[in-house]
Amino acid sequence: MACIAVFNQKGGVAKTTSTFNLATALARAGWKAWAVDMDAQAHLTLALTAGHPPLDPATTLCGFFNQQRPLRETVRETPLGVRLVPSHAELAKVESLYGSNAQATLALKRGLAEAEPDGPVLIDCCPALGVLSLNALYAADRVLIPVSSDYLSLQSVVRLDAAITALEKALKRPIEKRIVITRFDARRKLAQQVAQTLLDRYGEQVCKTRIRECVALAESPAVGKDIFAYQRKGVGAQDYGALAYELLRTGFFR
Repeated sequence: MACIAVFNQKGGVAKTTSTFNLATALARAGWKAWAVDMDAQAHLTLALTAGHPPLDPATTLCGFFNQQRPLRETVRETPLGVRLVPSHAELAKVESLYGSNAQATLALKRGLAEAEPDGPVLIDCCPALGVLSLNALYAADRVLIPVSSDYLSLQSVVRLDAAITALEKALKRPIEKRIVITRFDARRKLAQQVAQTLLDRYGEQVCKTRIRECVALAESPAVGKDIFAYQRKGVGAQDYGALAYELLRTGFFR
């Protein structure tokens, strides 16, 4: 099964929201989806554990990176049916501990190979291109890039494209990319311009599904629900359901 890094060097573009709702959409469809929280803010962990994250950092990715604990020992089943590799605030120390160690960027790839996931893996990345994000990109078969429909987010994609190109040279293999437009409001002229610019530059790499601006997407994690349980007939559920179907249909998760 595919390993997908959900990444953008700009914050606030719906990386965690996309990882959360795509993973739960896959679980609802019967897939044994995994979600790896590579951000020390641990927002994905909070969303998937209904606000009750692990208190002991040794039971999270911190134990994997800092105590060489097998990755499979950190995996936990969640109420929403997703297998979670949780994060913790202590994960922020990984950057300072391993920043100069090139081999540290391969740790997650080795850990996942040993854990042998039995379904697609989605990795929620932190926005900085450091040790943690490089771990995700080295482990990933493909990259999903959420881009909110604003000018600054568009600029970050251009930088990310250059970074992935450099990474492909180091890996000596291509990395398949998809761009999903988020926080889209068709009434805004700028949103339409950003969408057209992305289509002109990246063509078929841009997902046909756009995630519309939706307050419910921000509200649902606070009550421990994915968007499908929180507002199943709303635009957020419609859009993430359509995106999951599109990515499955095109083989992105396989």
